[in-house]
Amino acid sequence: MKLAIMQPYLFPYLGYFQLIRAVDTFVVYDDVNFIKGGWINRNFILAQGGKQLITLPLQGASPNLLINQVEVGGRPEKLLESIRHCYSKAPHFSTVFPMLENIFRQQEKNLARFLDHELRQICDYLGLHPKWHISSALNKDNELRGPEKVLAICEELGATHYINVPGGKELYDREDFEHKGLQLSFIQPRPIEYRQLGKTYVPNLSIIDVMMFNDQEQCAKLLEEYDLV
Repeated sequence: MKLAIMQPYLFPYLGYFQLIRAVDTFVVYDDVNFIKGGWINRNFILAQGGKQLITLPLQGASPNLLINQVEVGGRPEKLLESIRHCYSKAPHFSTVFPMLENIFRQQEKNLARFLDHELRQICDYLGLHPKWHISSALNKDNELRGPEKVLAICEELGATHYINVPGGKELYDREDFEHKGLQLSFIQPRPIEYRQLGKTYVPNLSIIDVMMFNDQEQCAKLLEEYDLV
């Protein structure tokens, strides 16, 4: 069984969903520390031929708290206006924007649950349906940290193959996984390009951008553009 474990992010990039496509089971890693200035509550969208940062407002965010201990603050639905302004002329705006409205207008204030709902909605739109788990709900030793915690989750869920994003190469040792009878691989997204509103392609934007400019069939093809190394 192929397994991936990732922190929940705000509308992550295509590679995050390629990782989900590559596995049988996905775990939302909600019981690790919040990373201030990271991508848990921020991402880039397309604006006037360049990048524009969108940020989900939070209340009491601190690296001393777990992701599932942080609250959504302010009025997150205000971000809809930025997205509407930037993408109202995109070819698939009328299909994608109602889904985004549903995500932003949920009443959930817990950050982890807010993002979990967002990820599930997008996966459903993209036709991705792995077995889905929340890390904090698993029966594991919560005193474990780093690779040991990941290995414990793999053992509990019966994984045989753990797949991670490229940044994990600095965190995980293949021998540690092989010792537990686990294969370790890393997803490597291939370079992609699709037509946006401007003349120059702007890469590495949120999944919002991918969905706004590609229909569901095209999105499915883009999700296949990766290698396992």
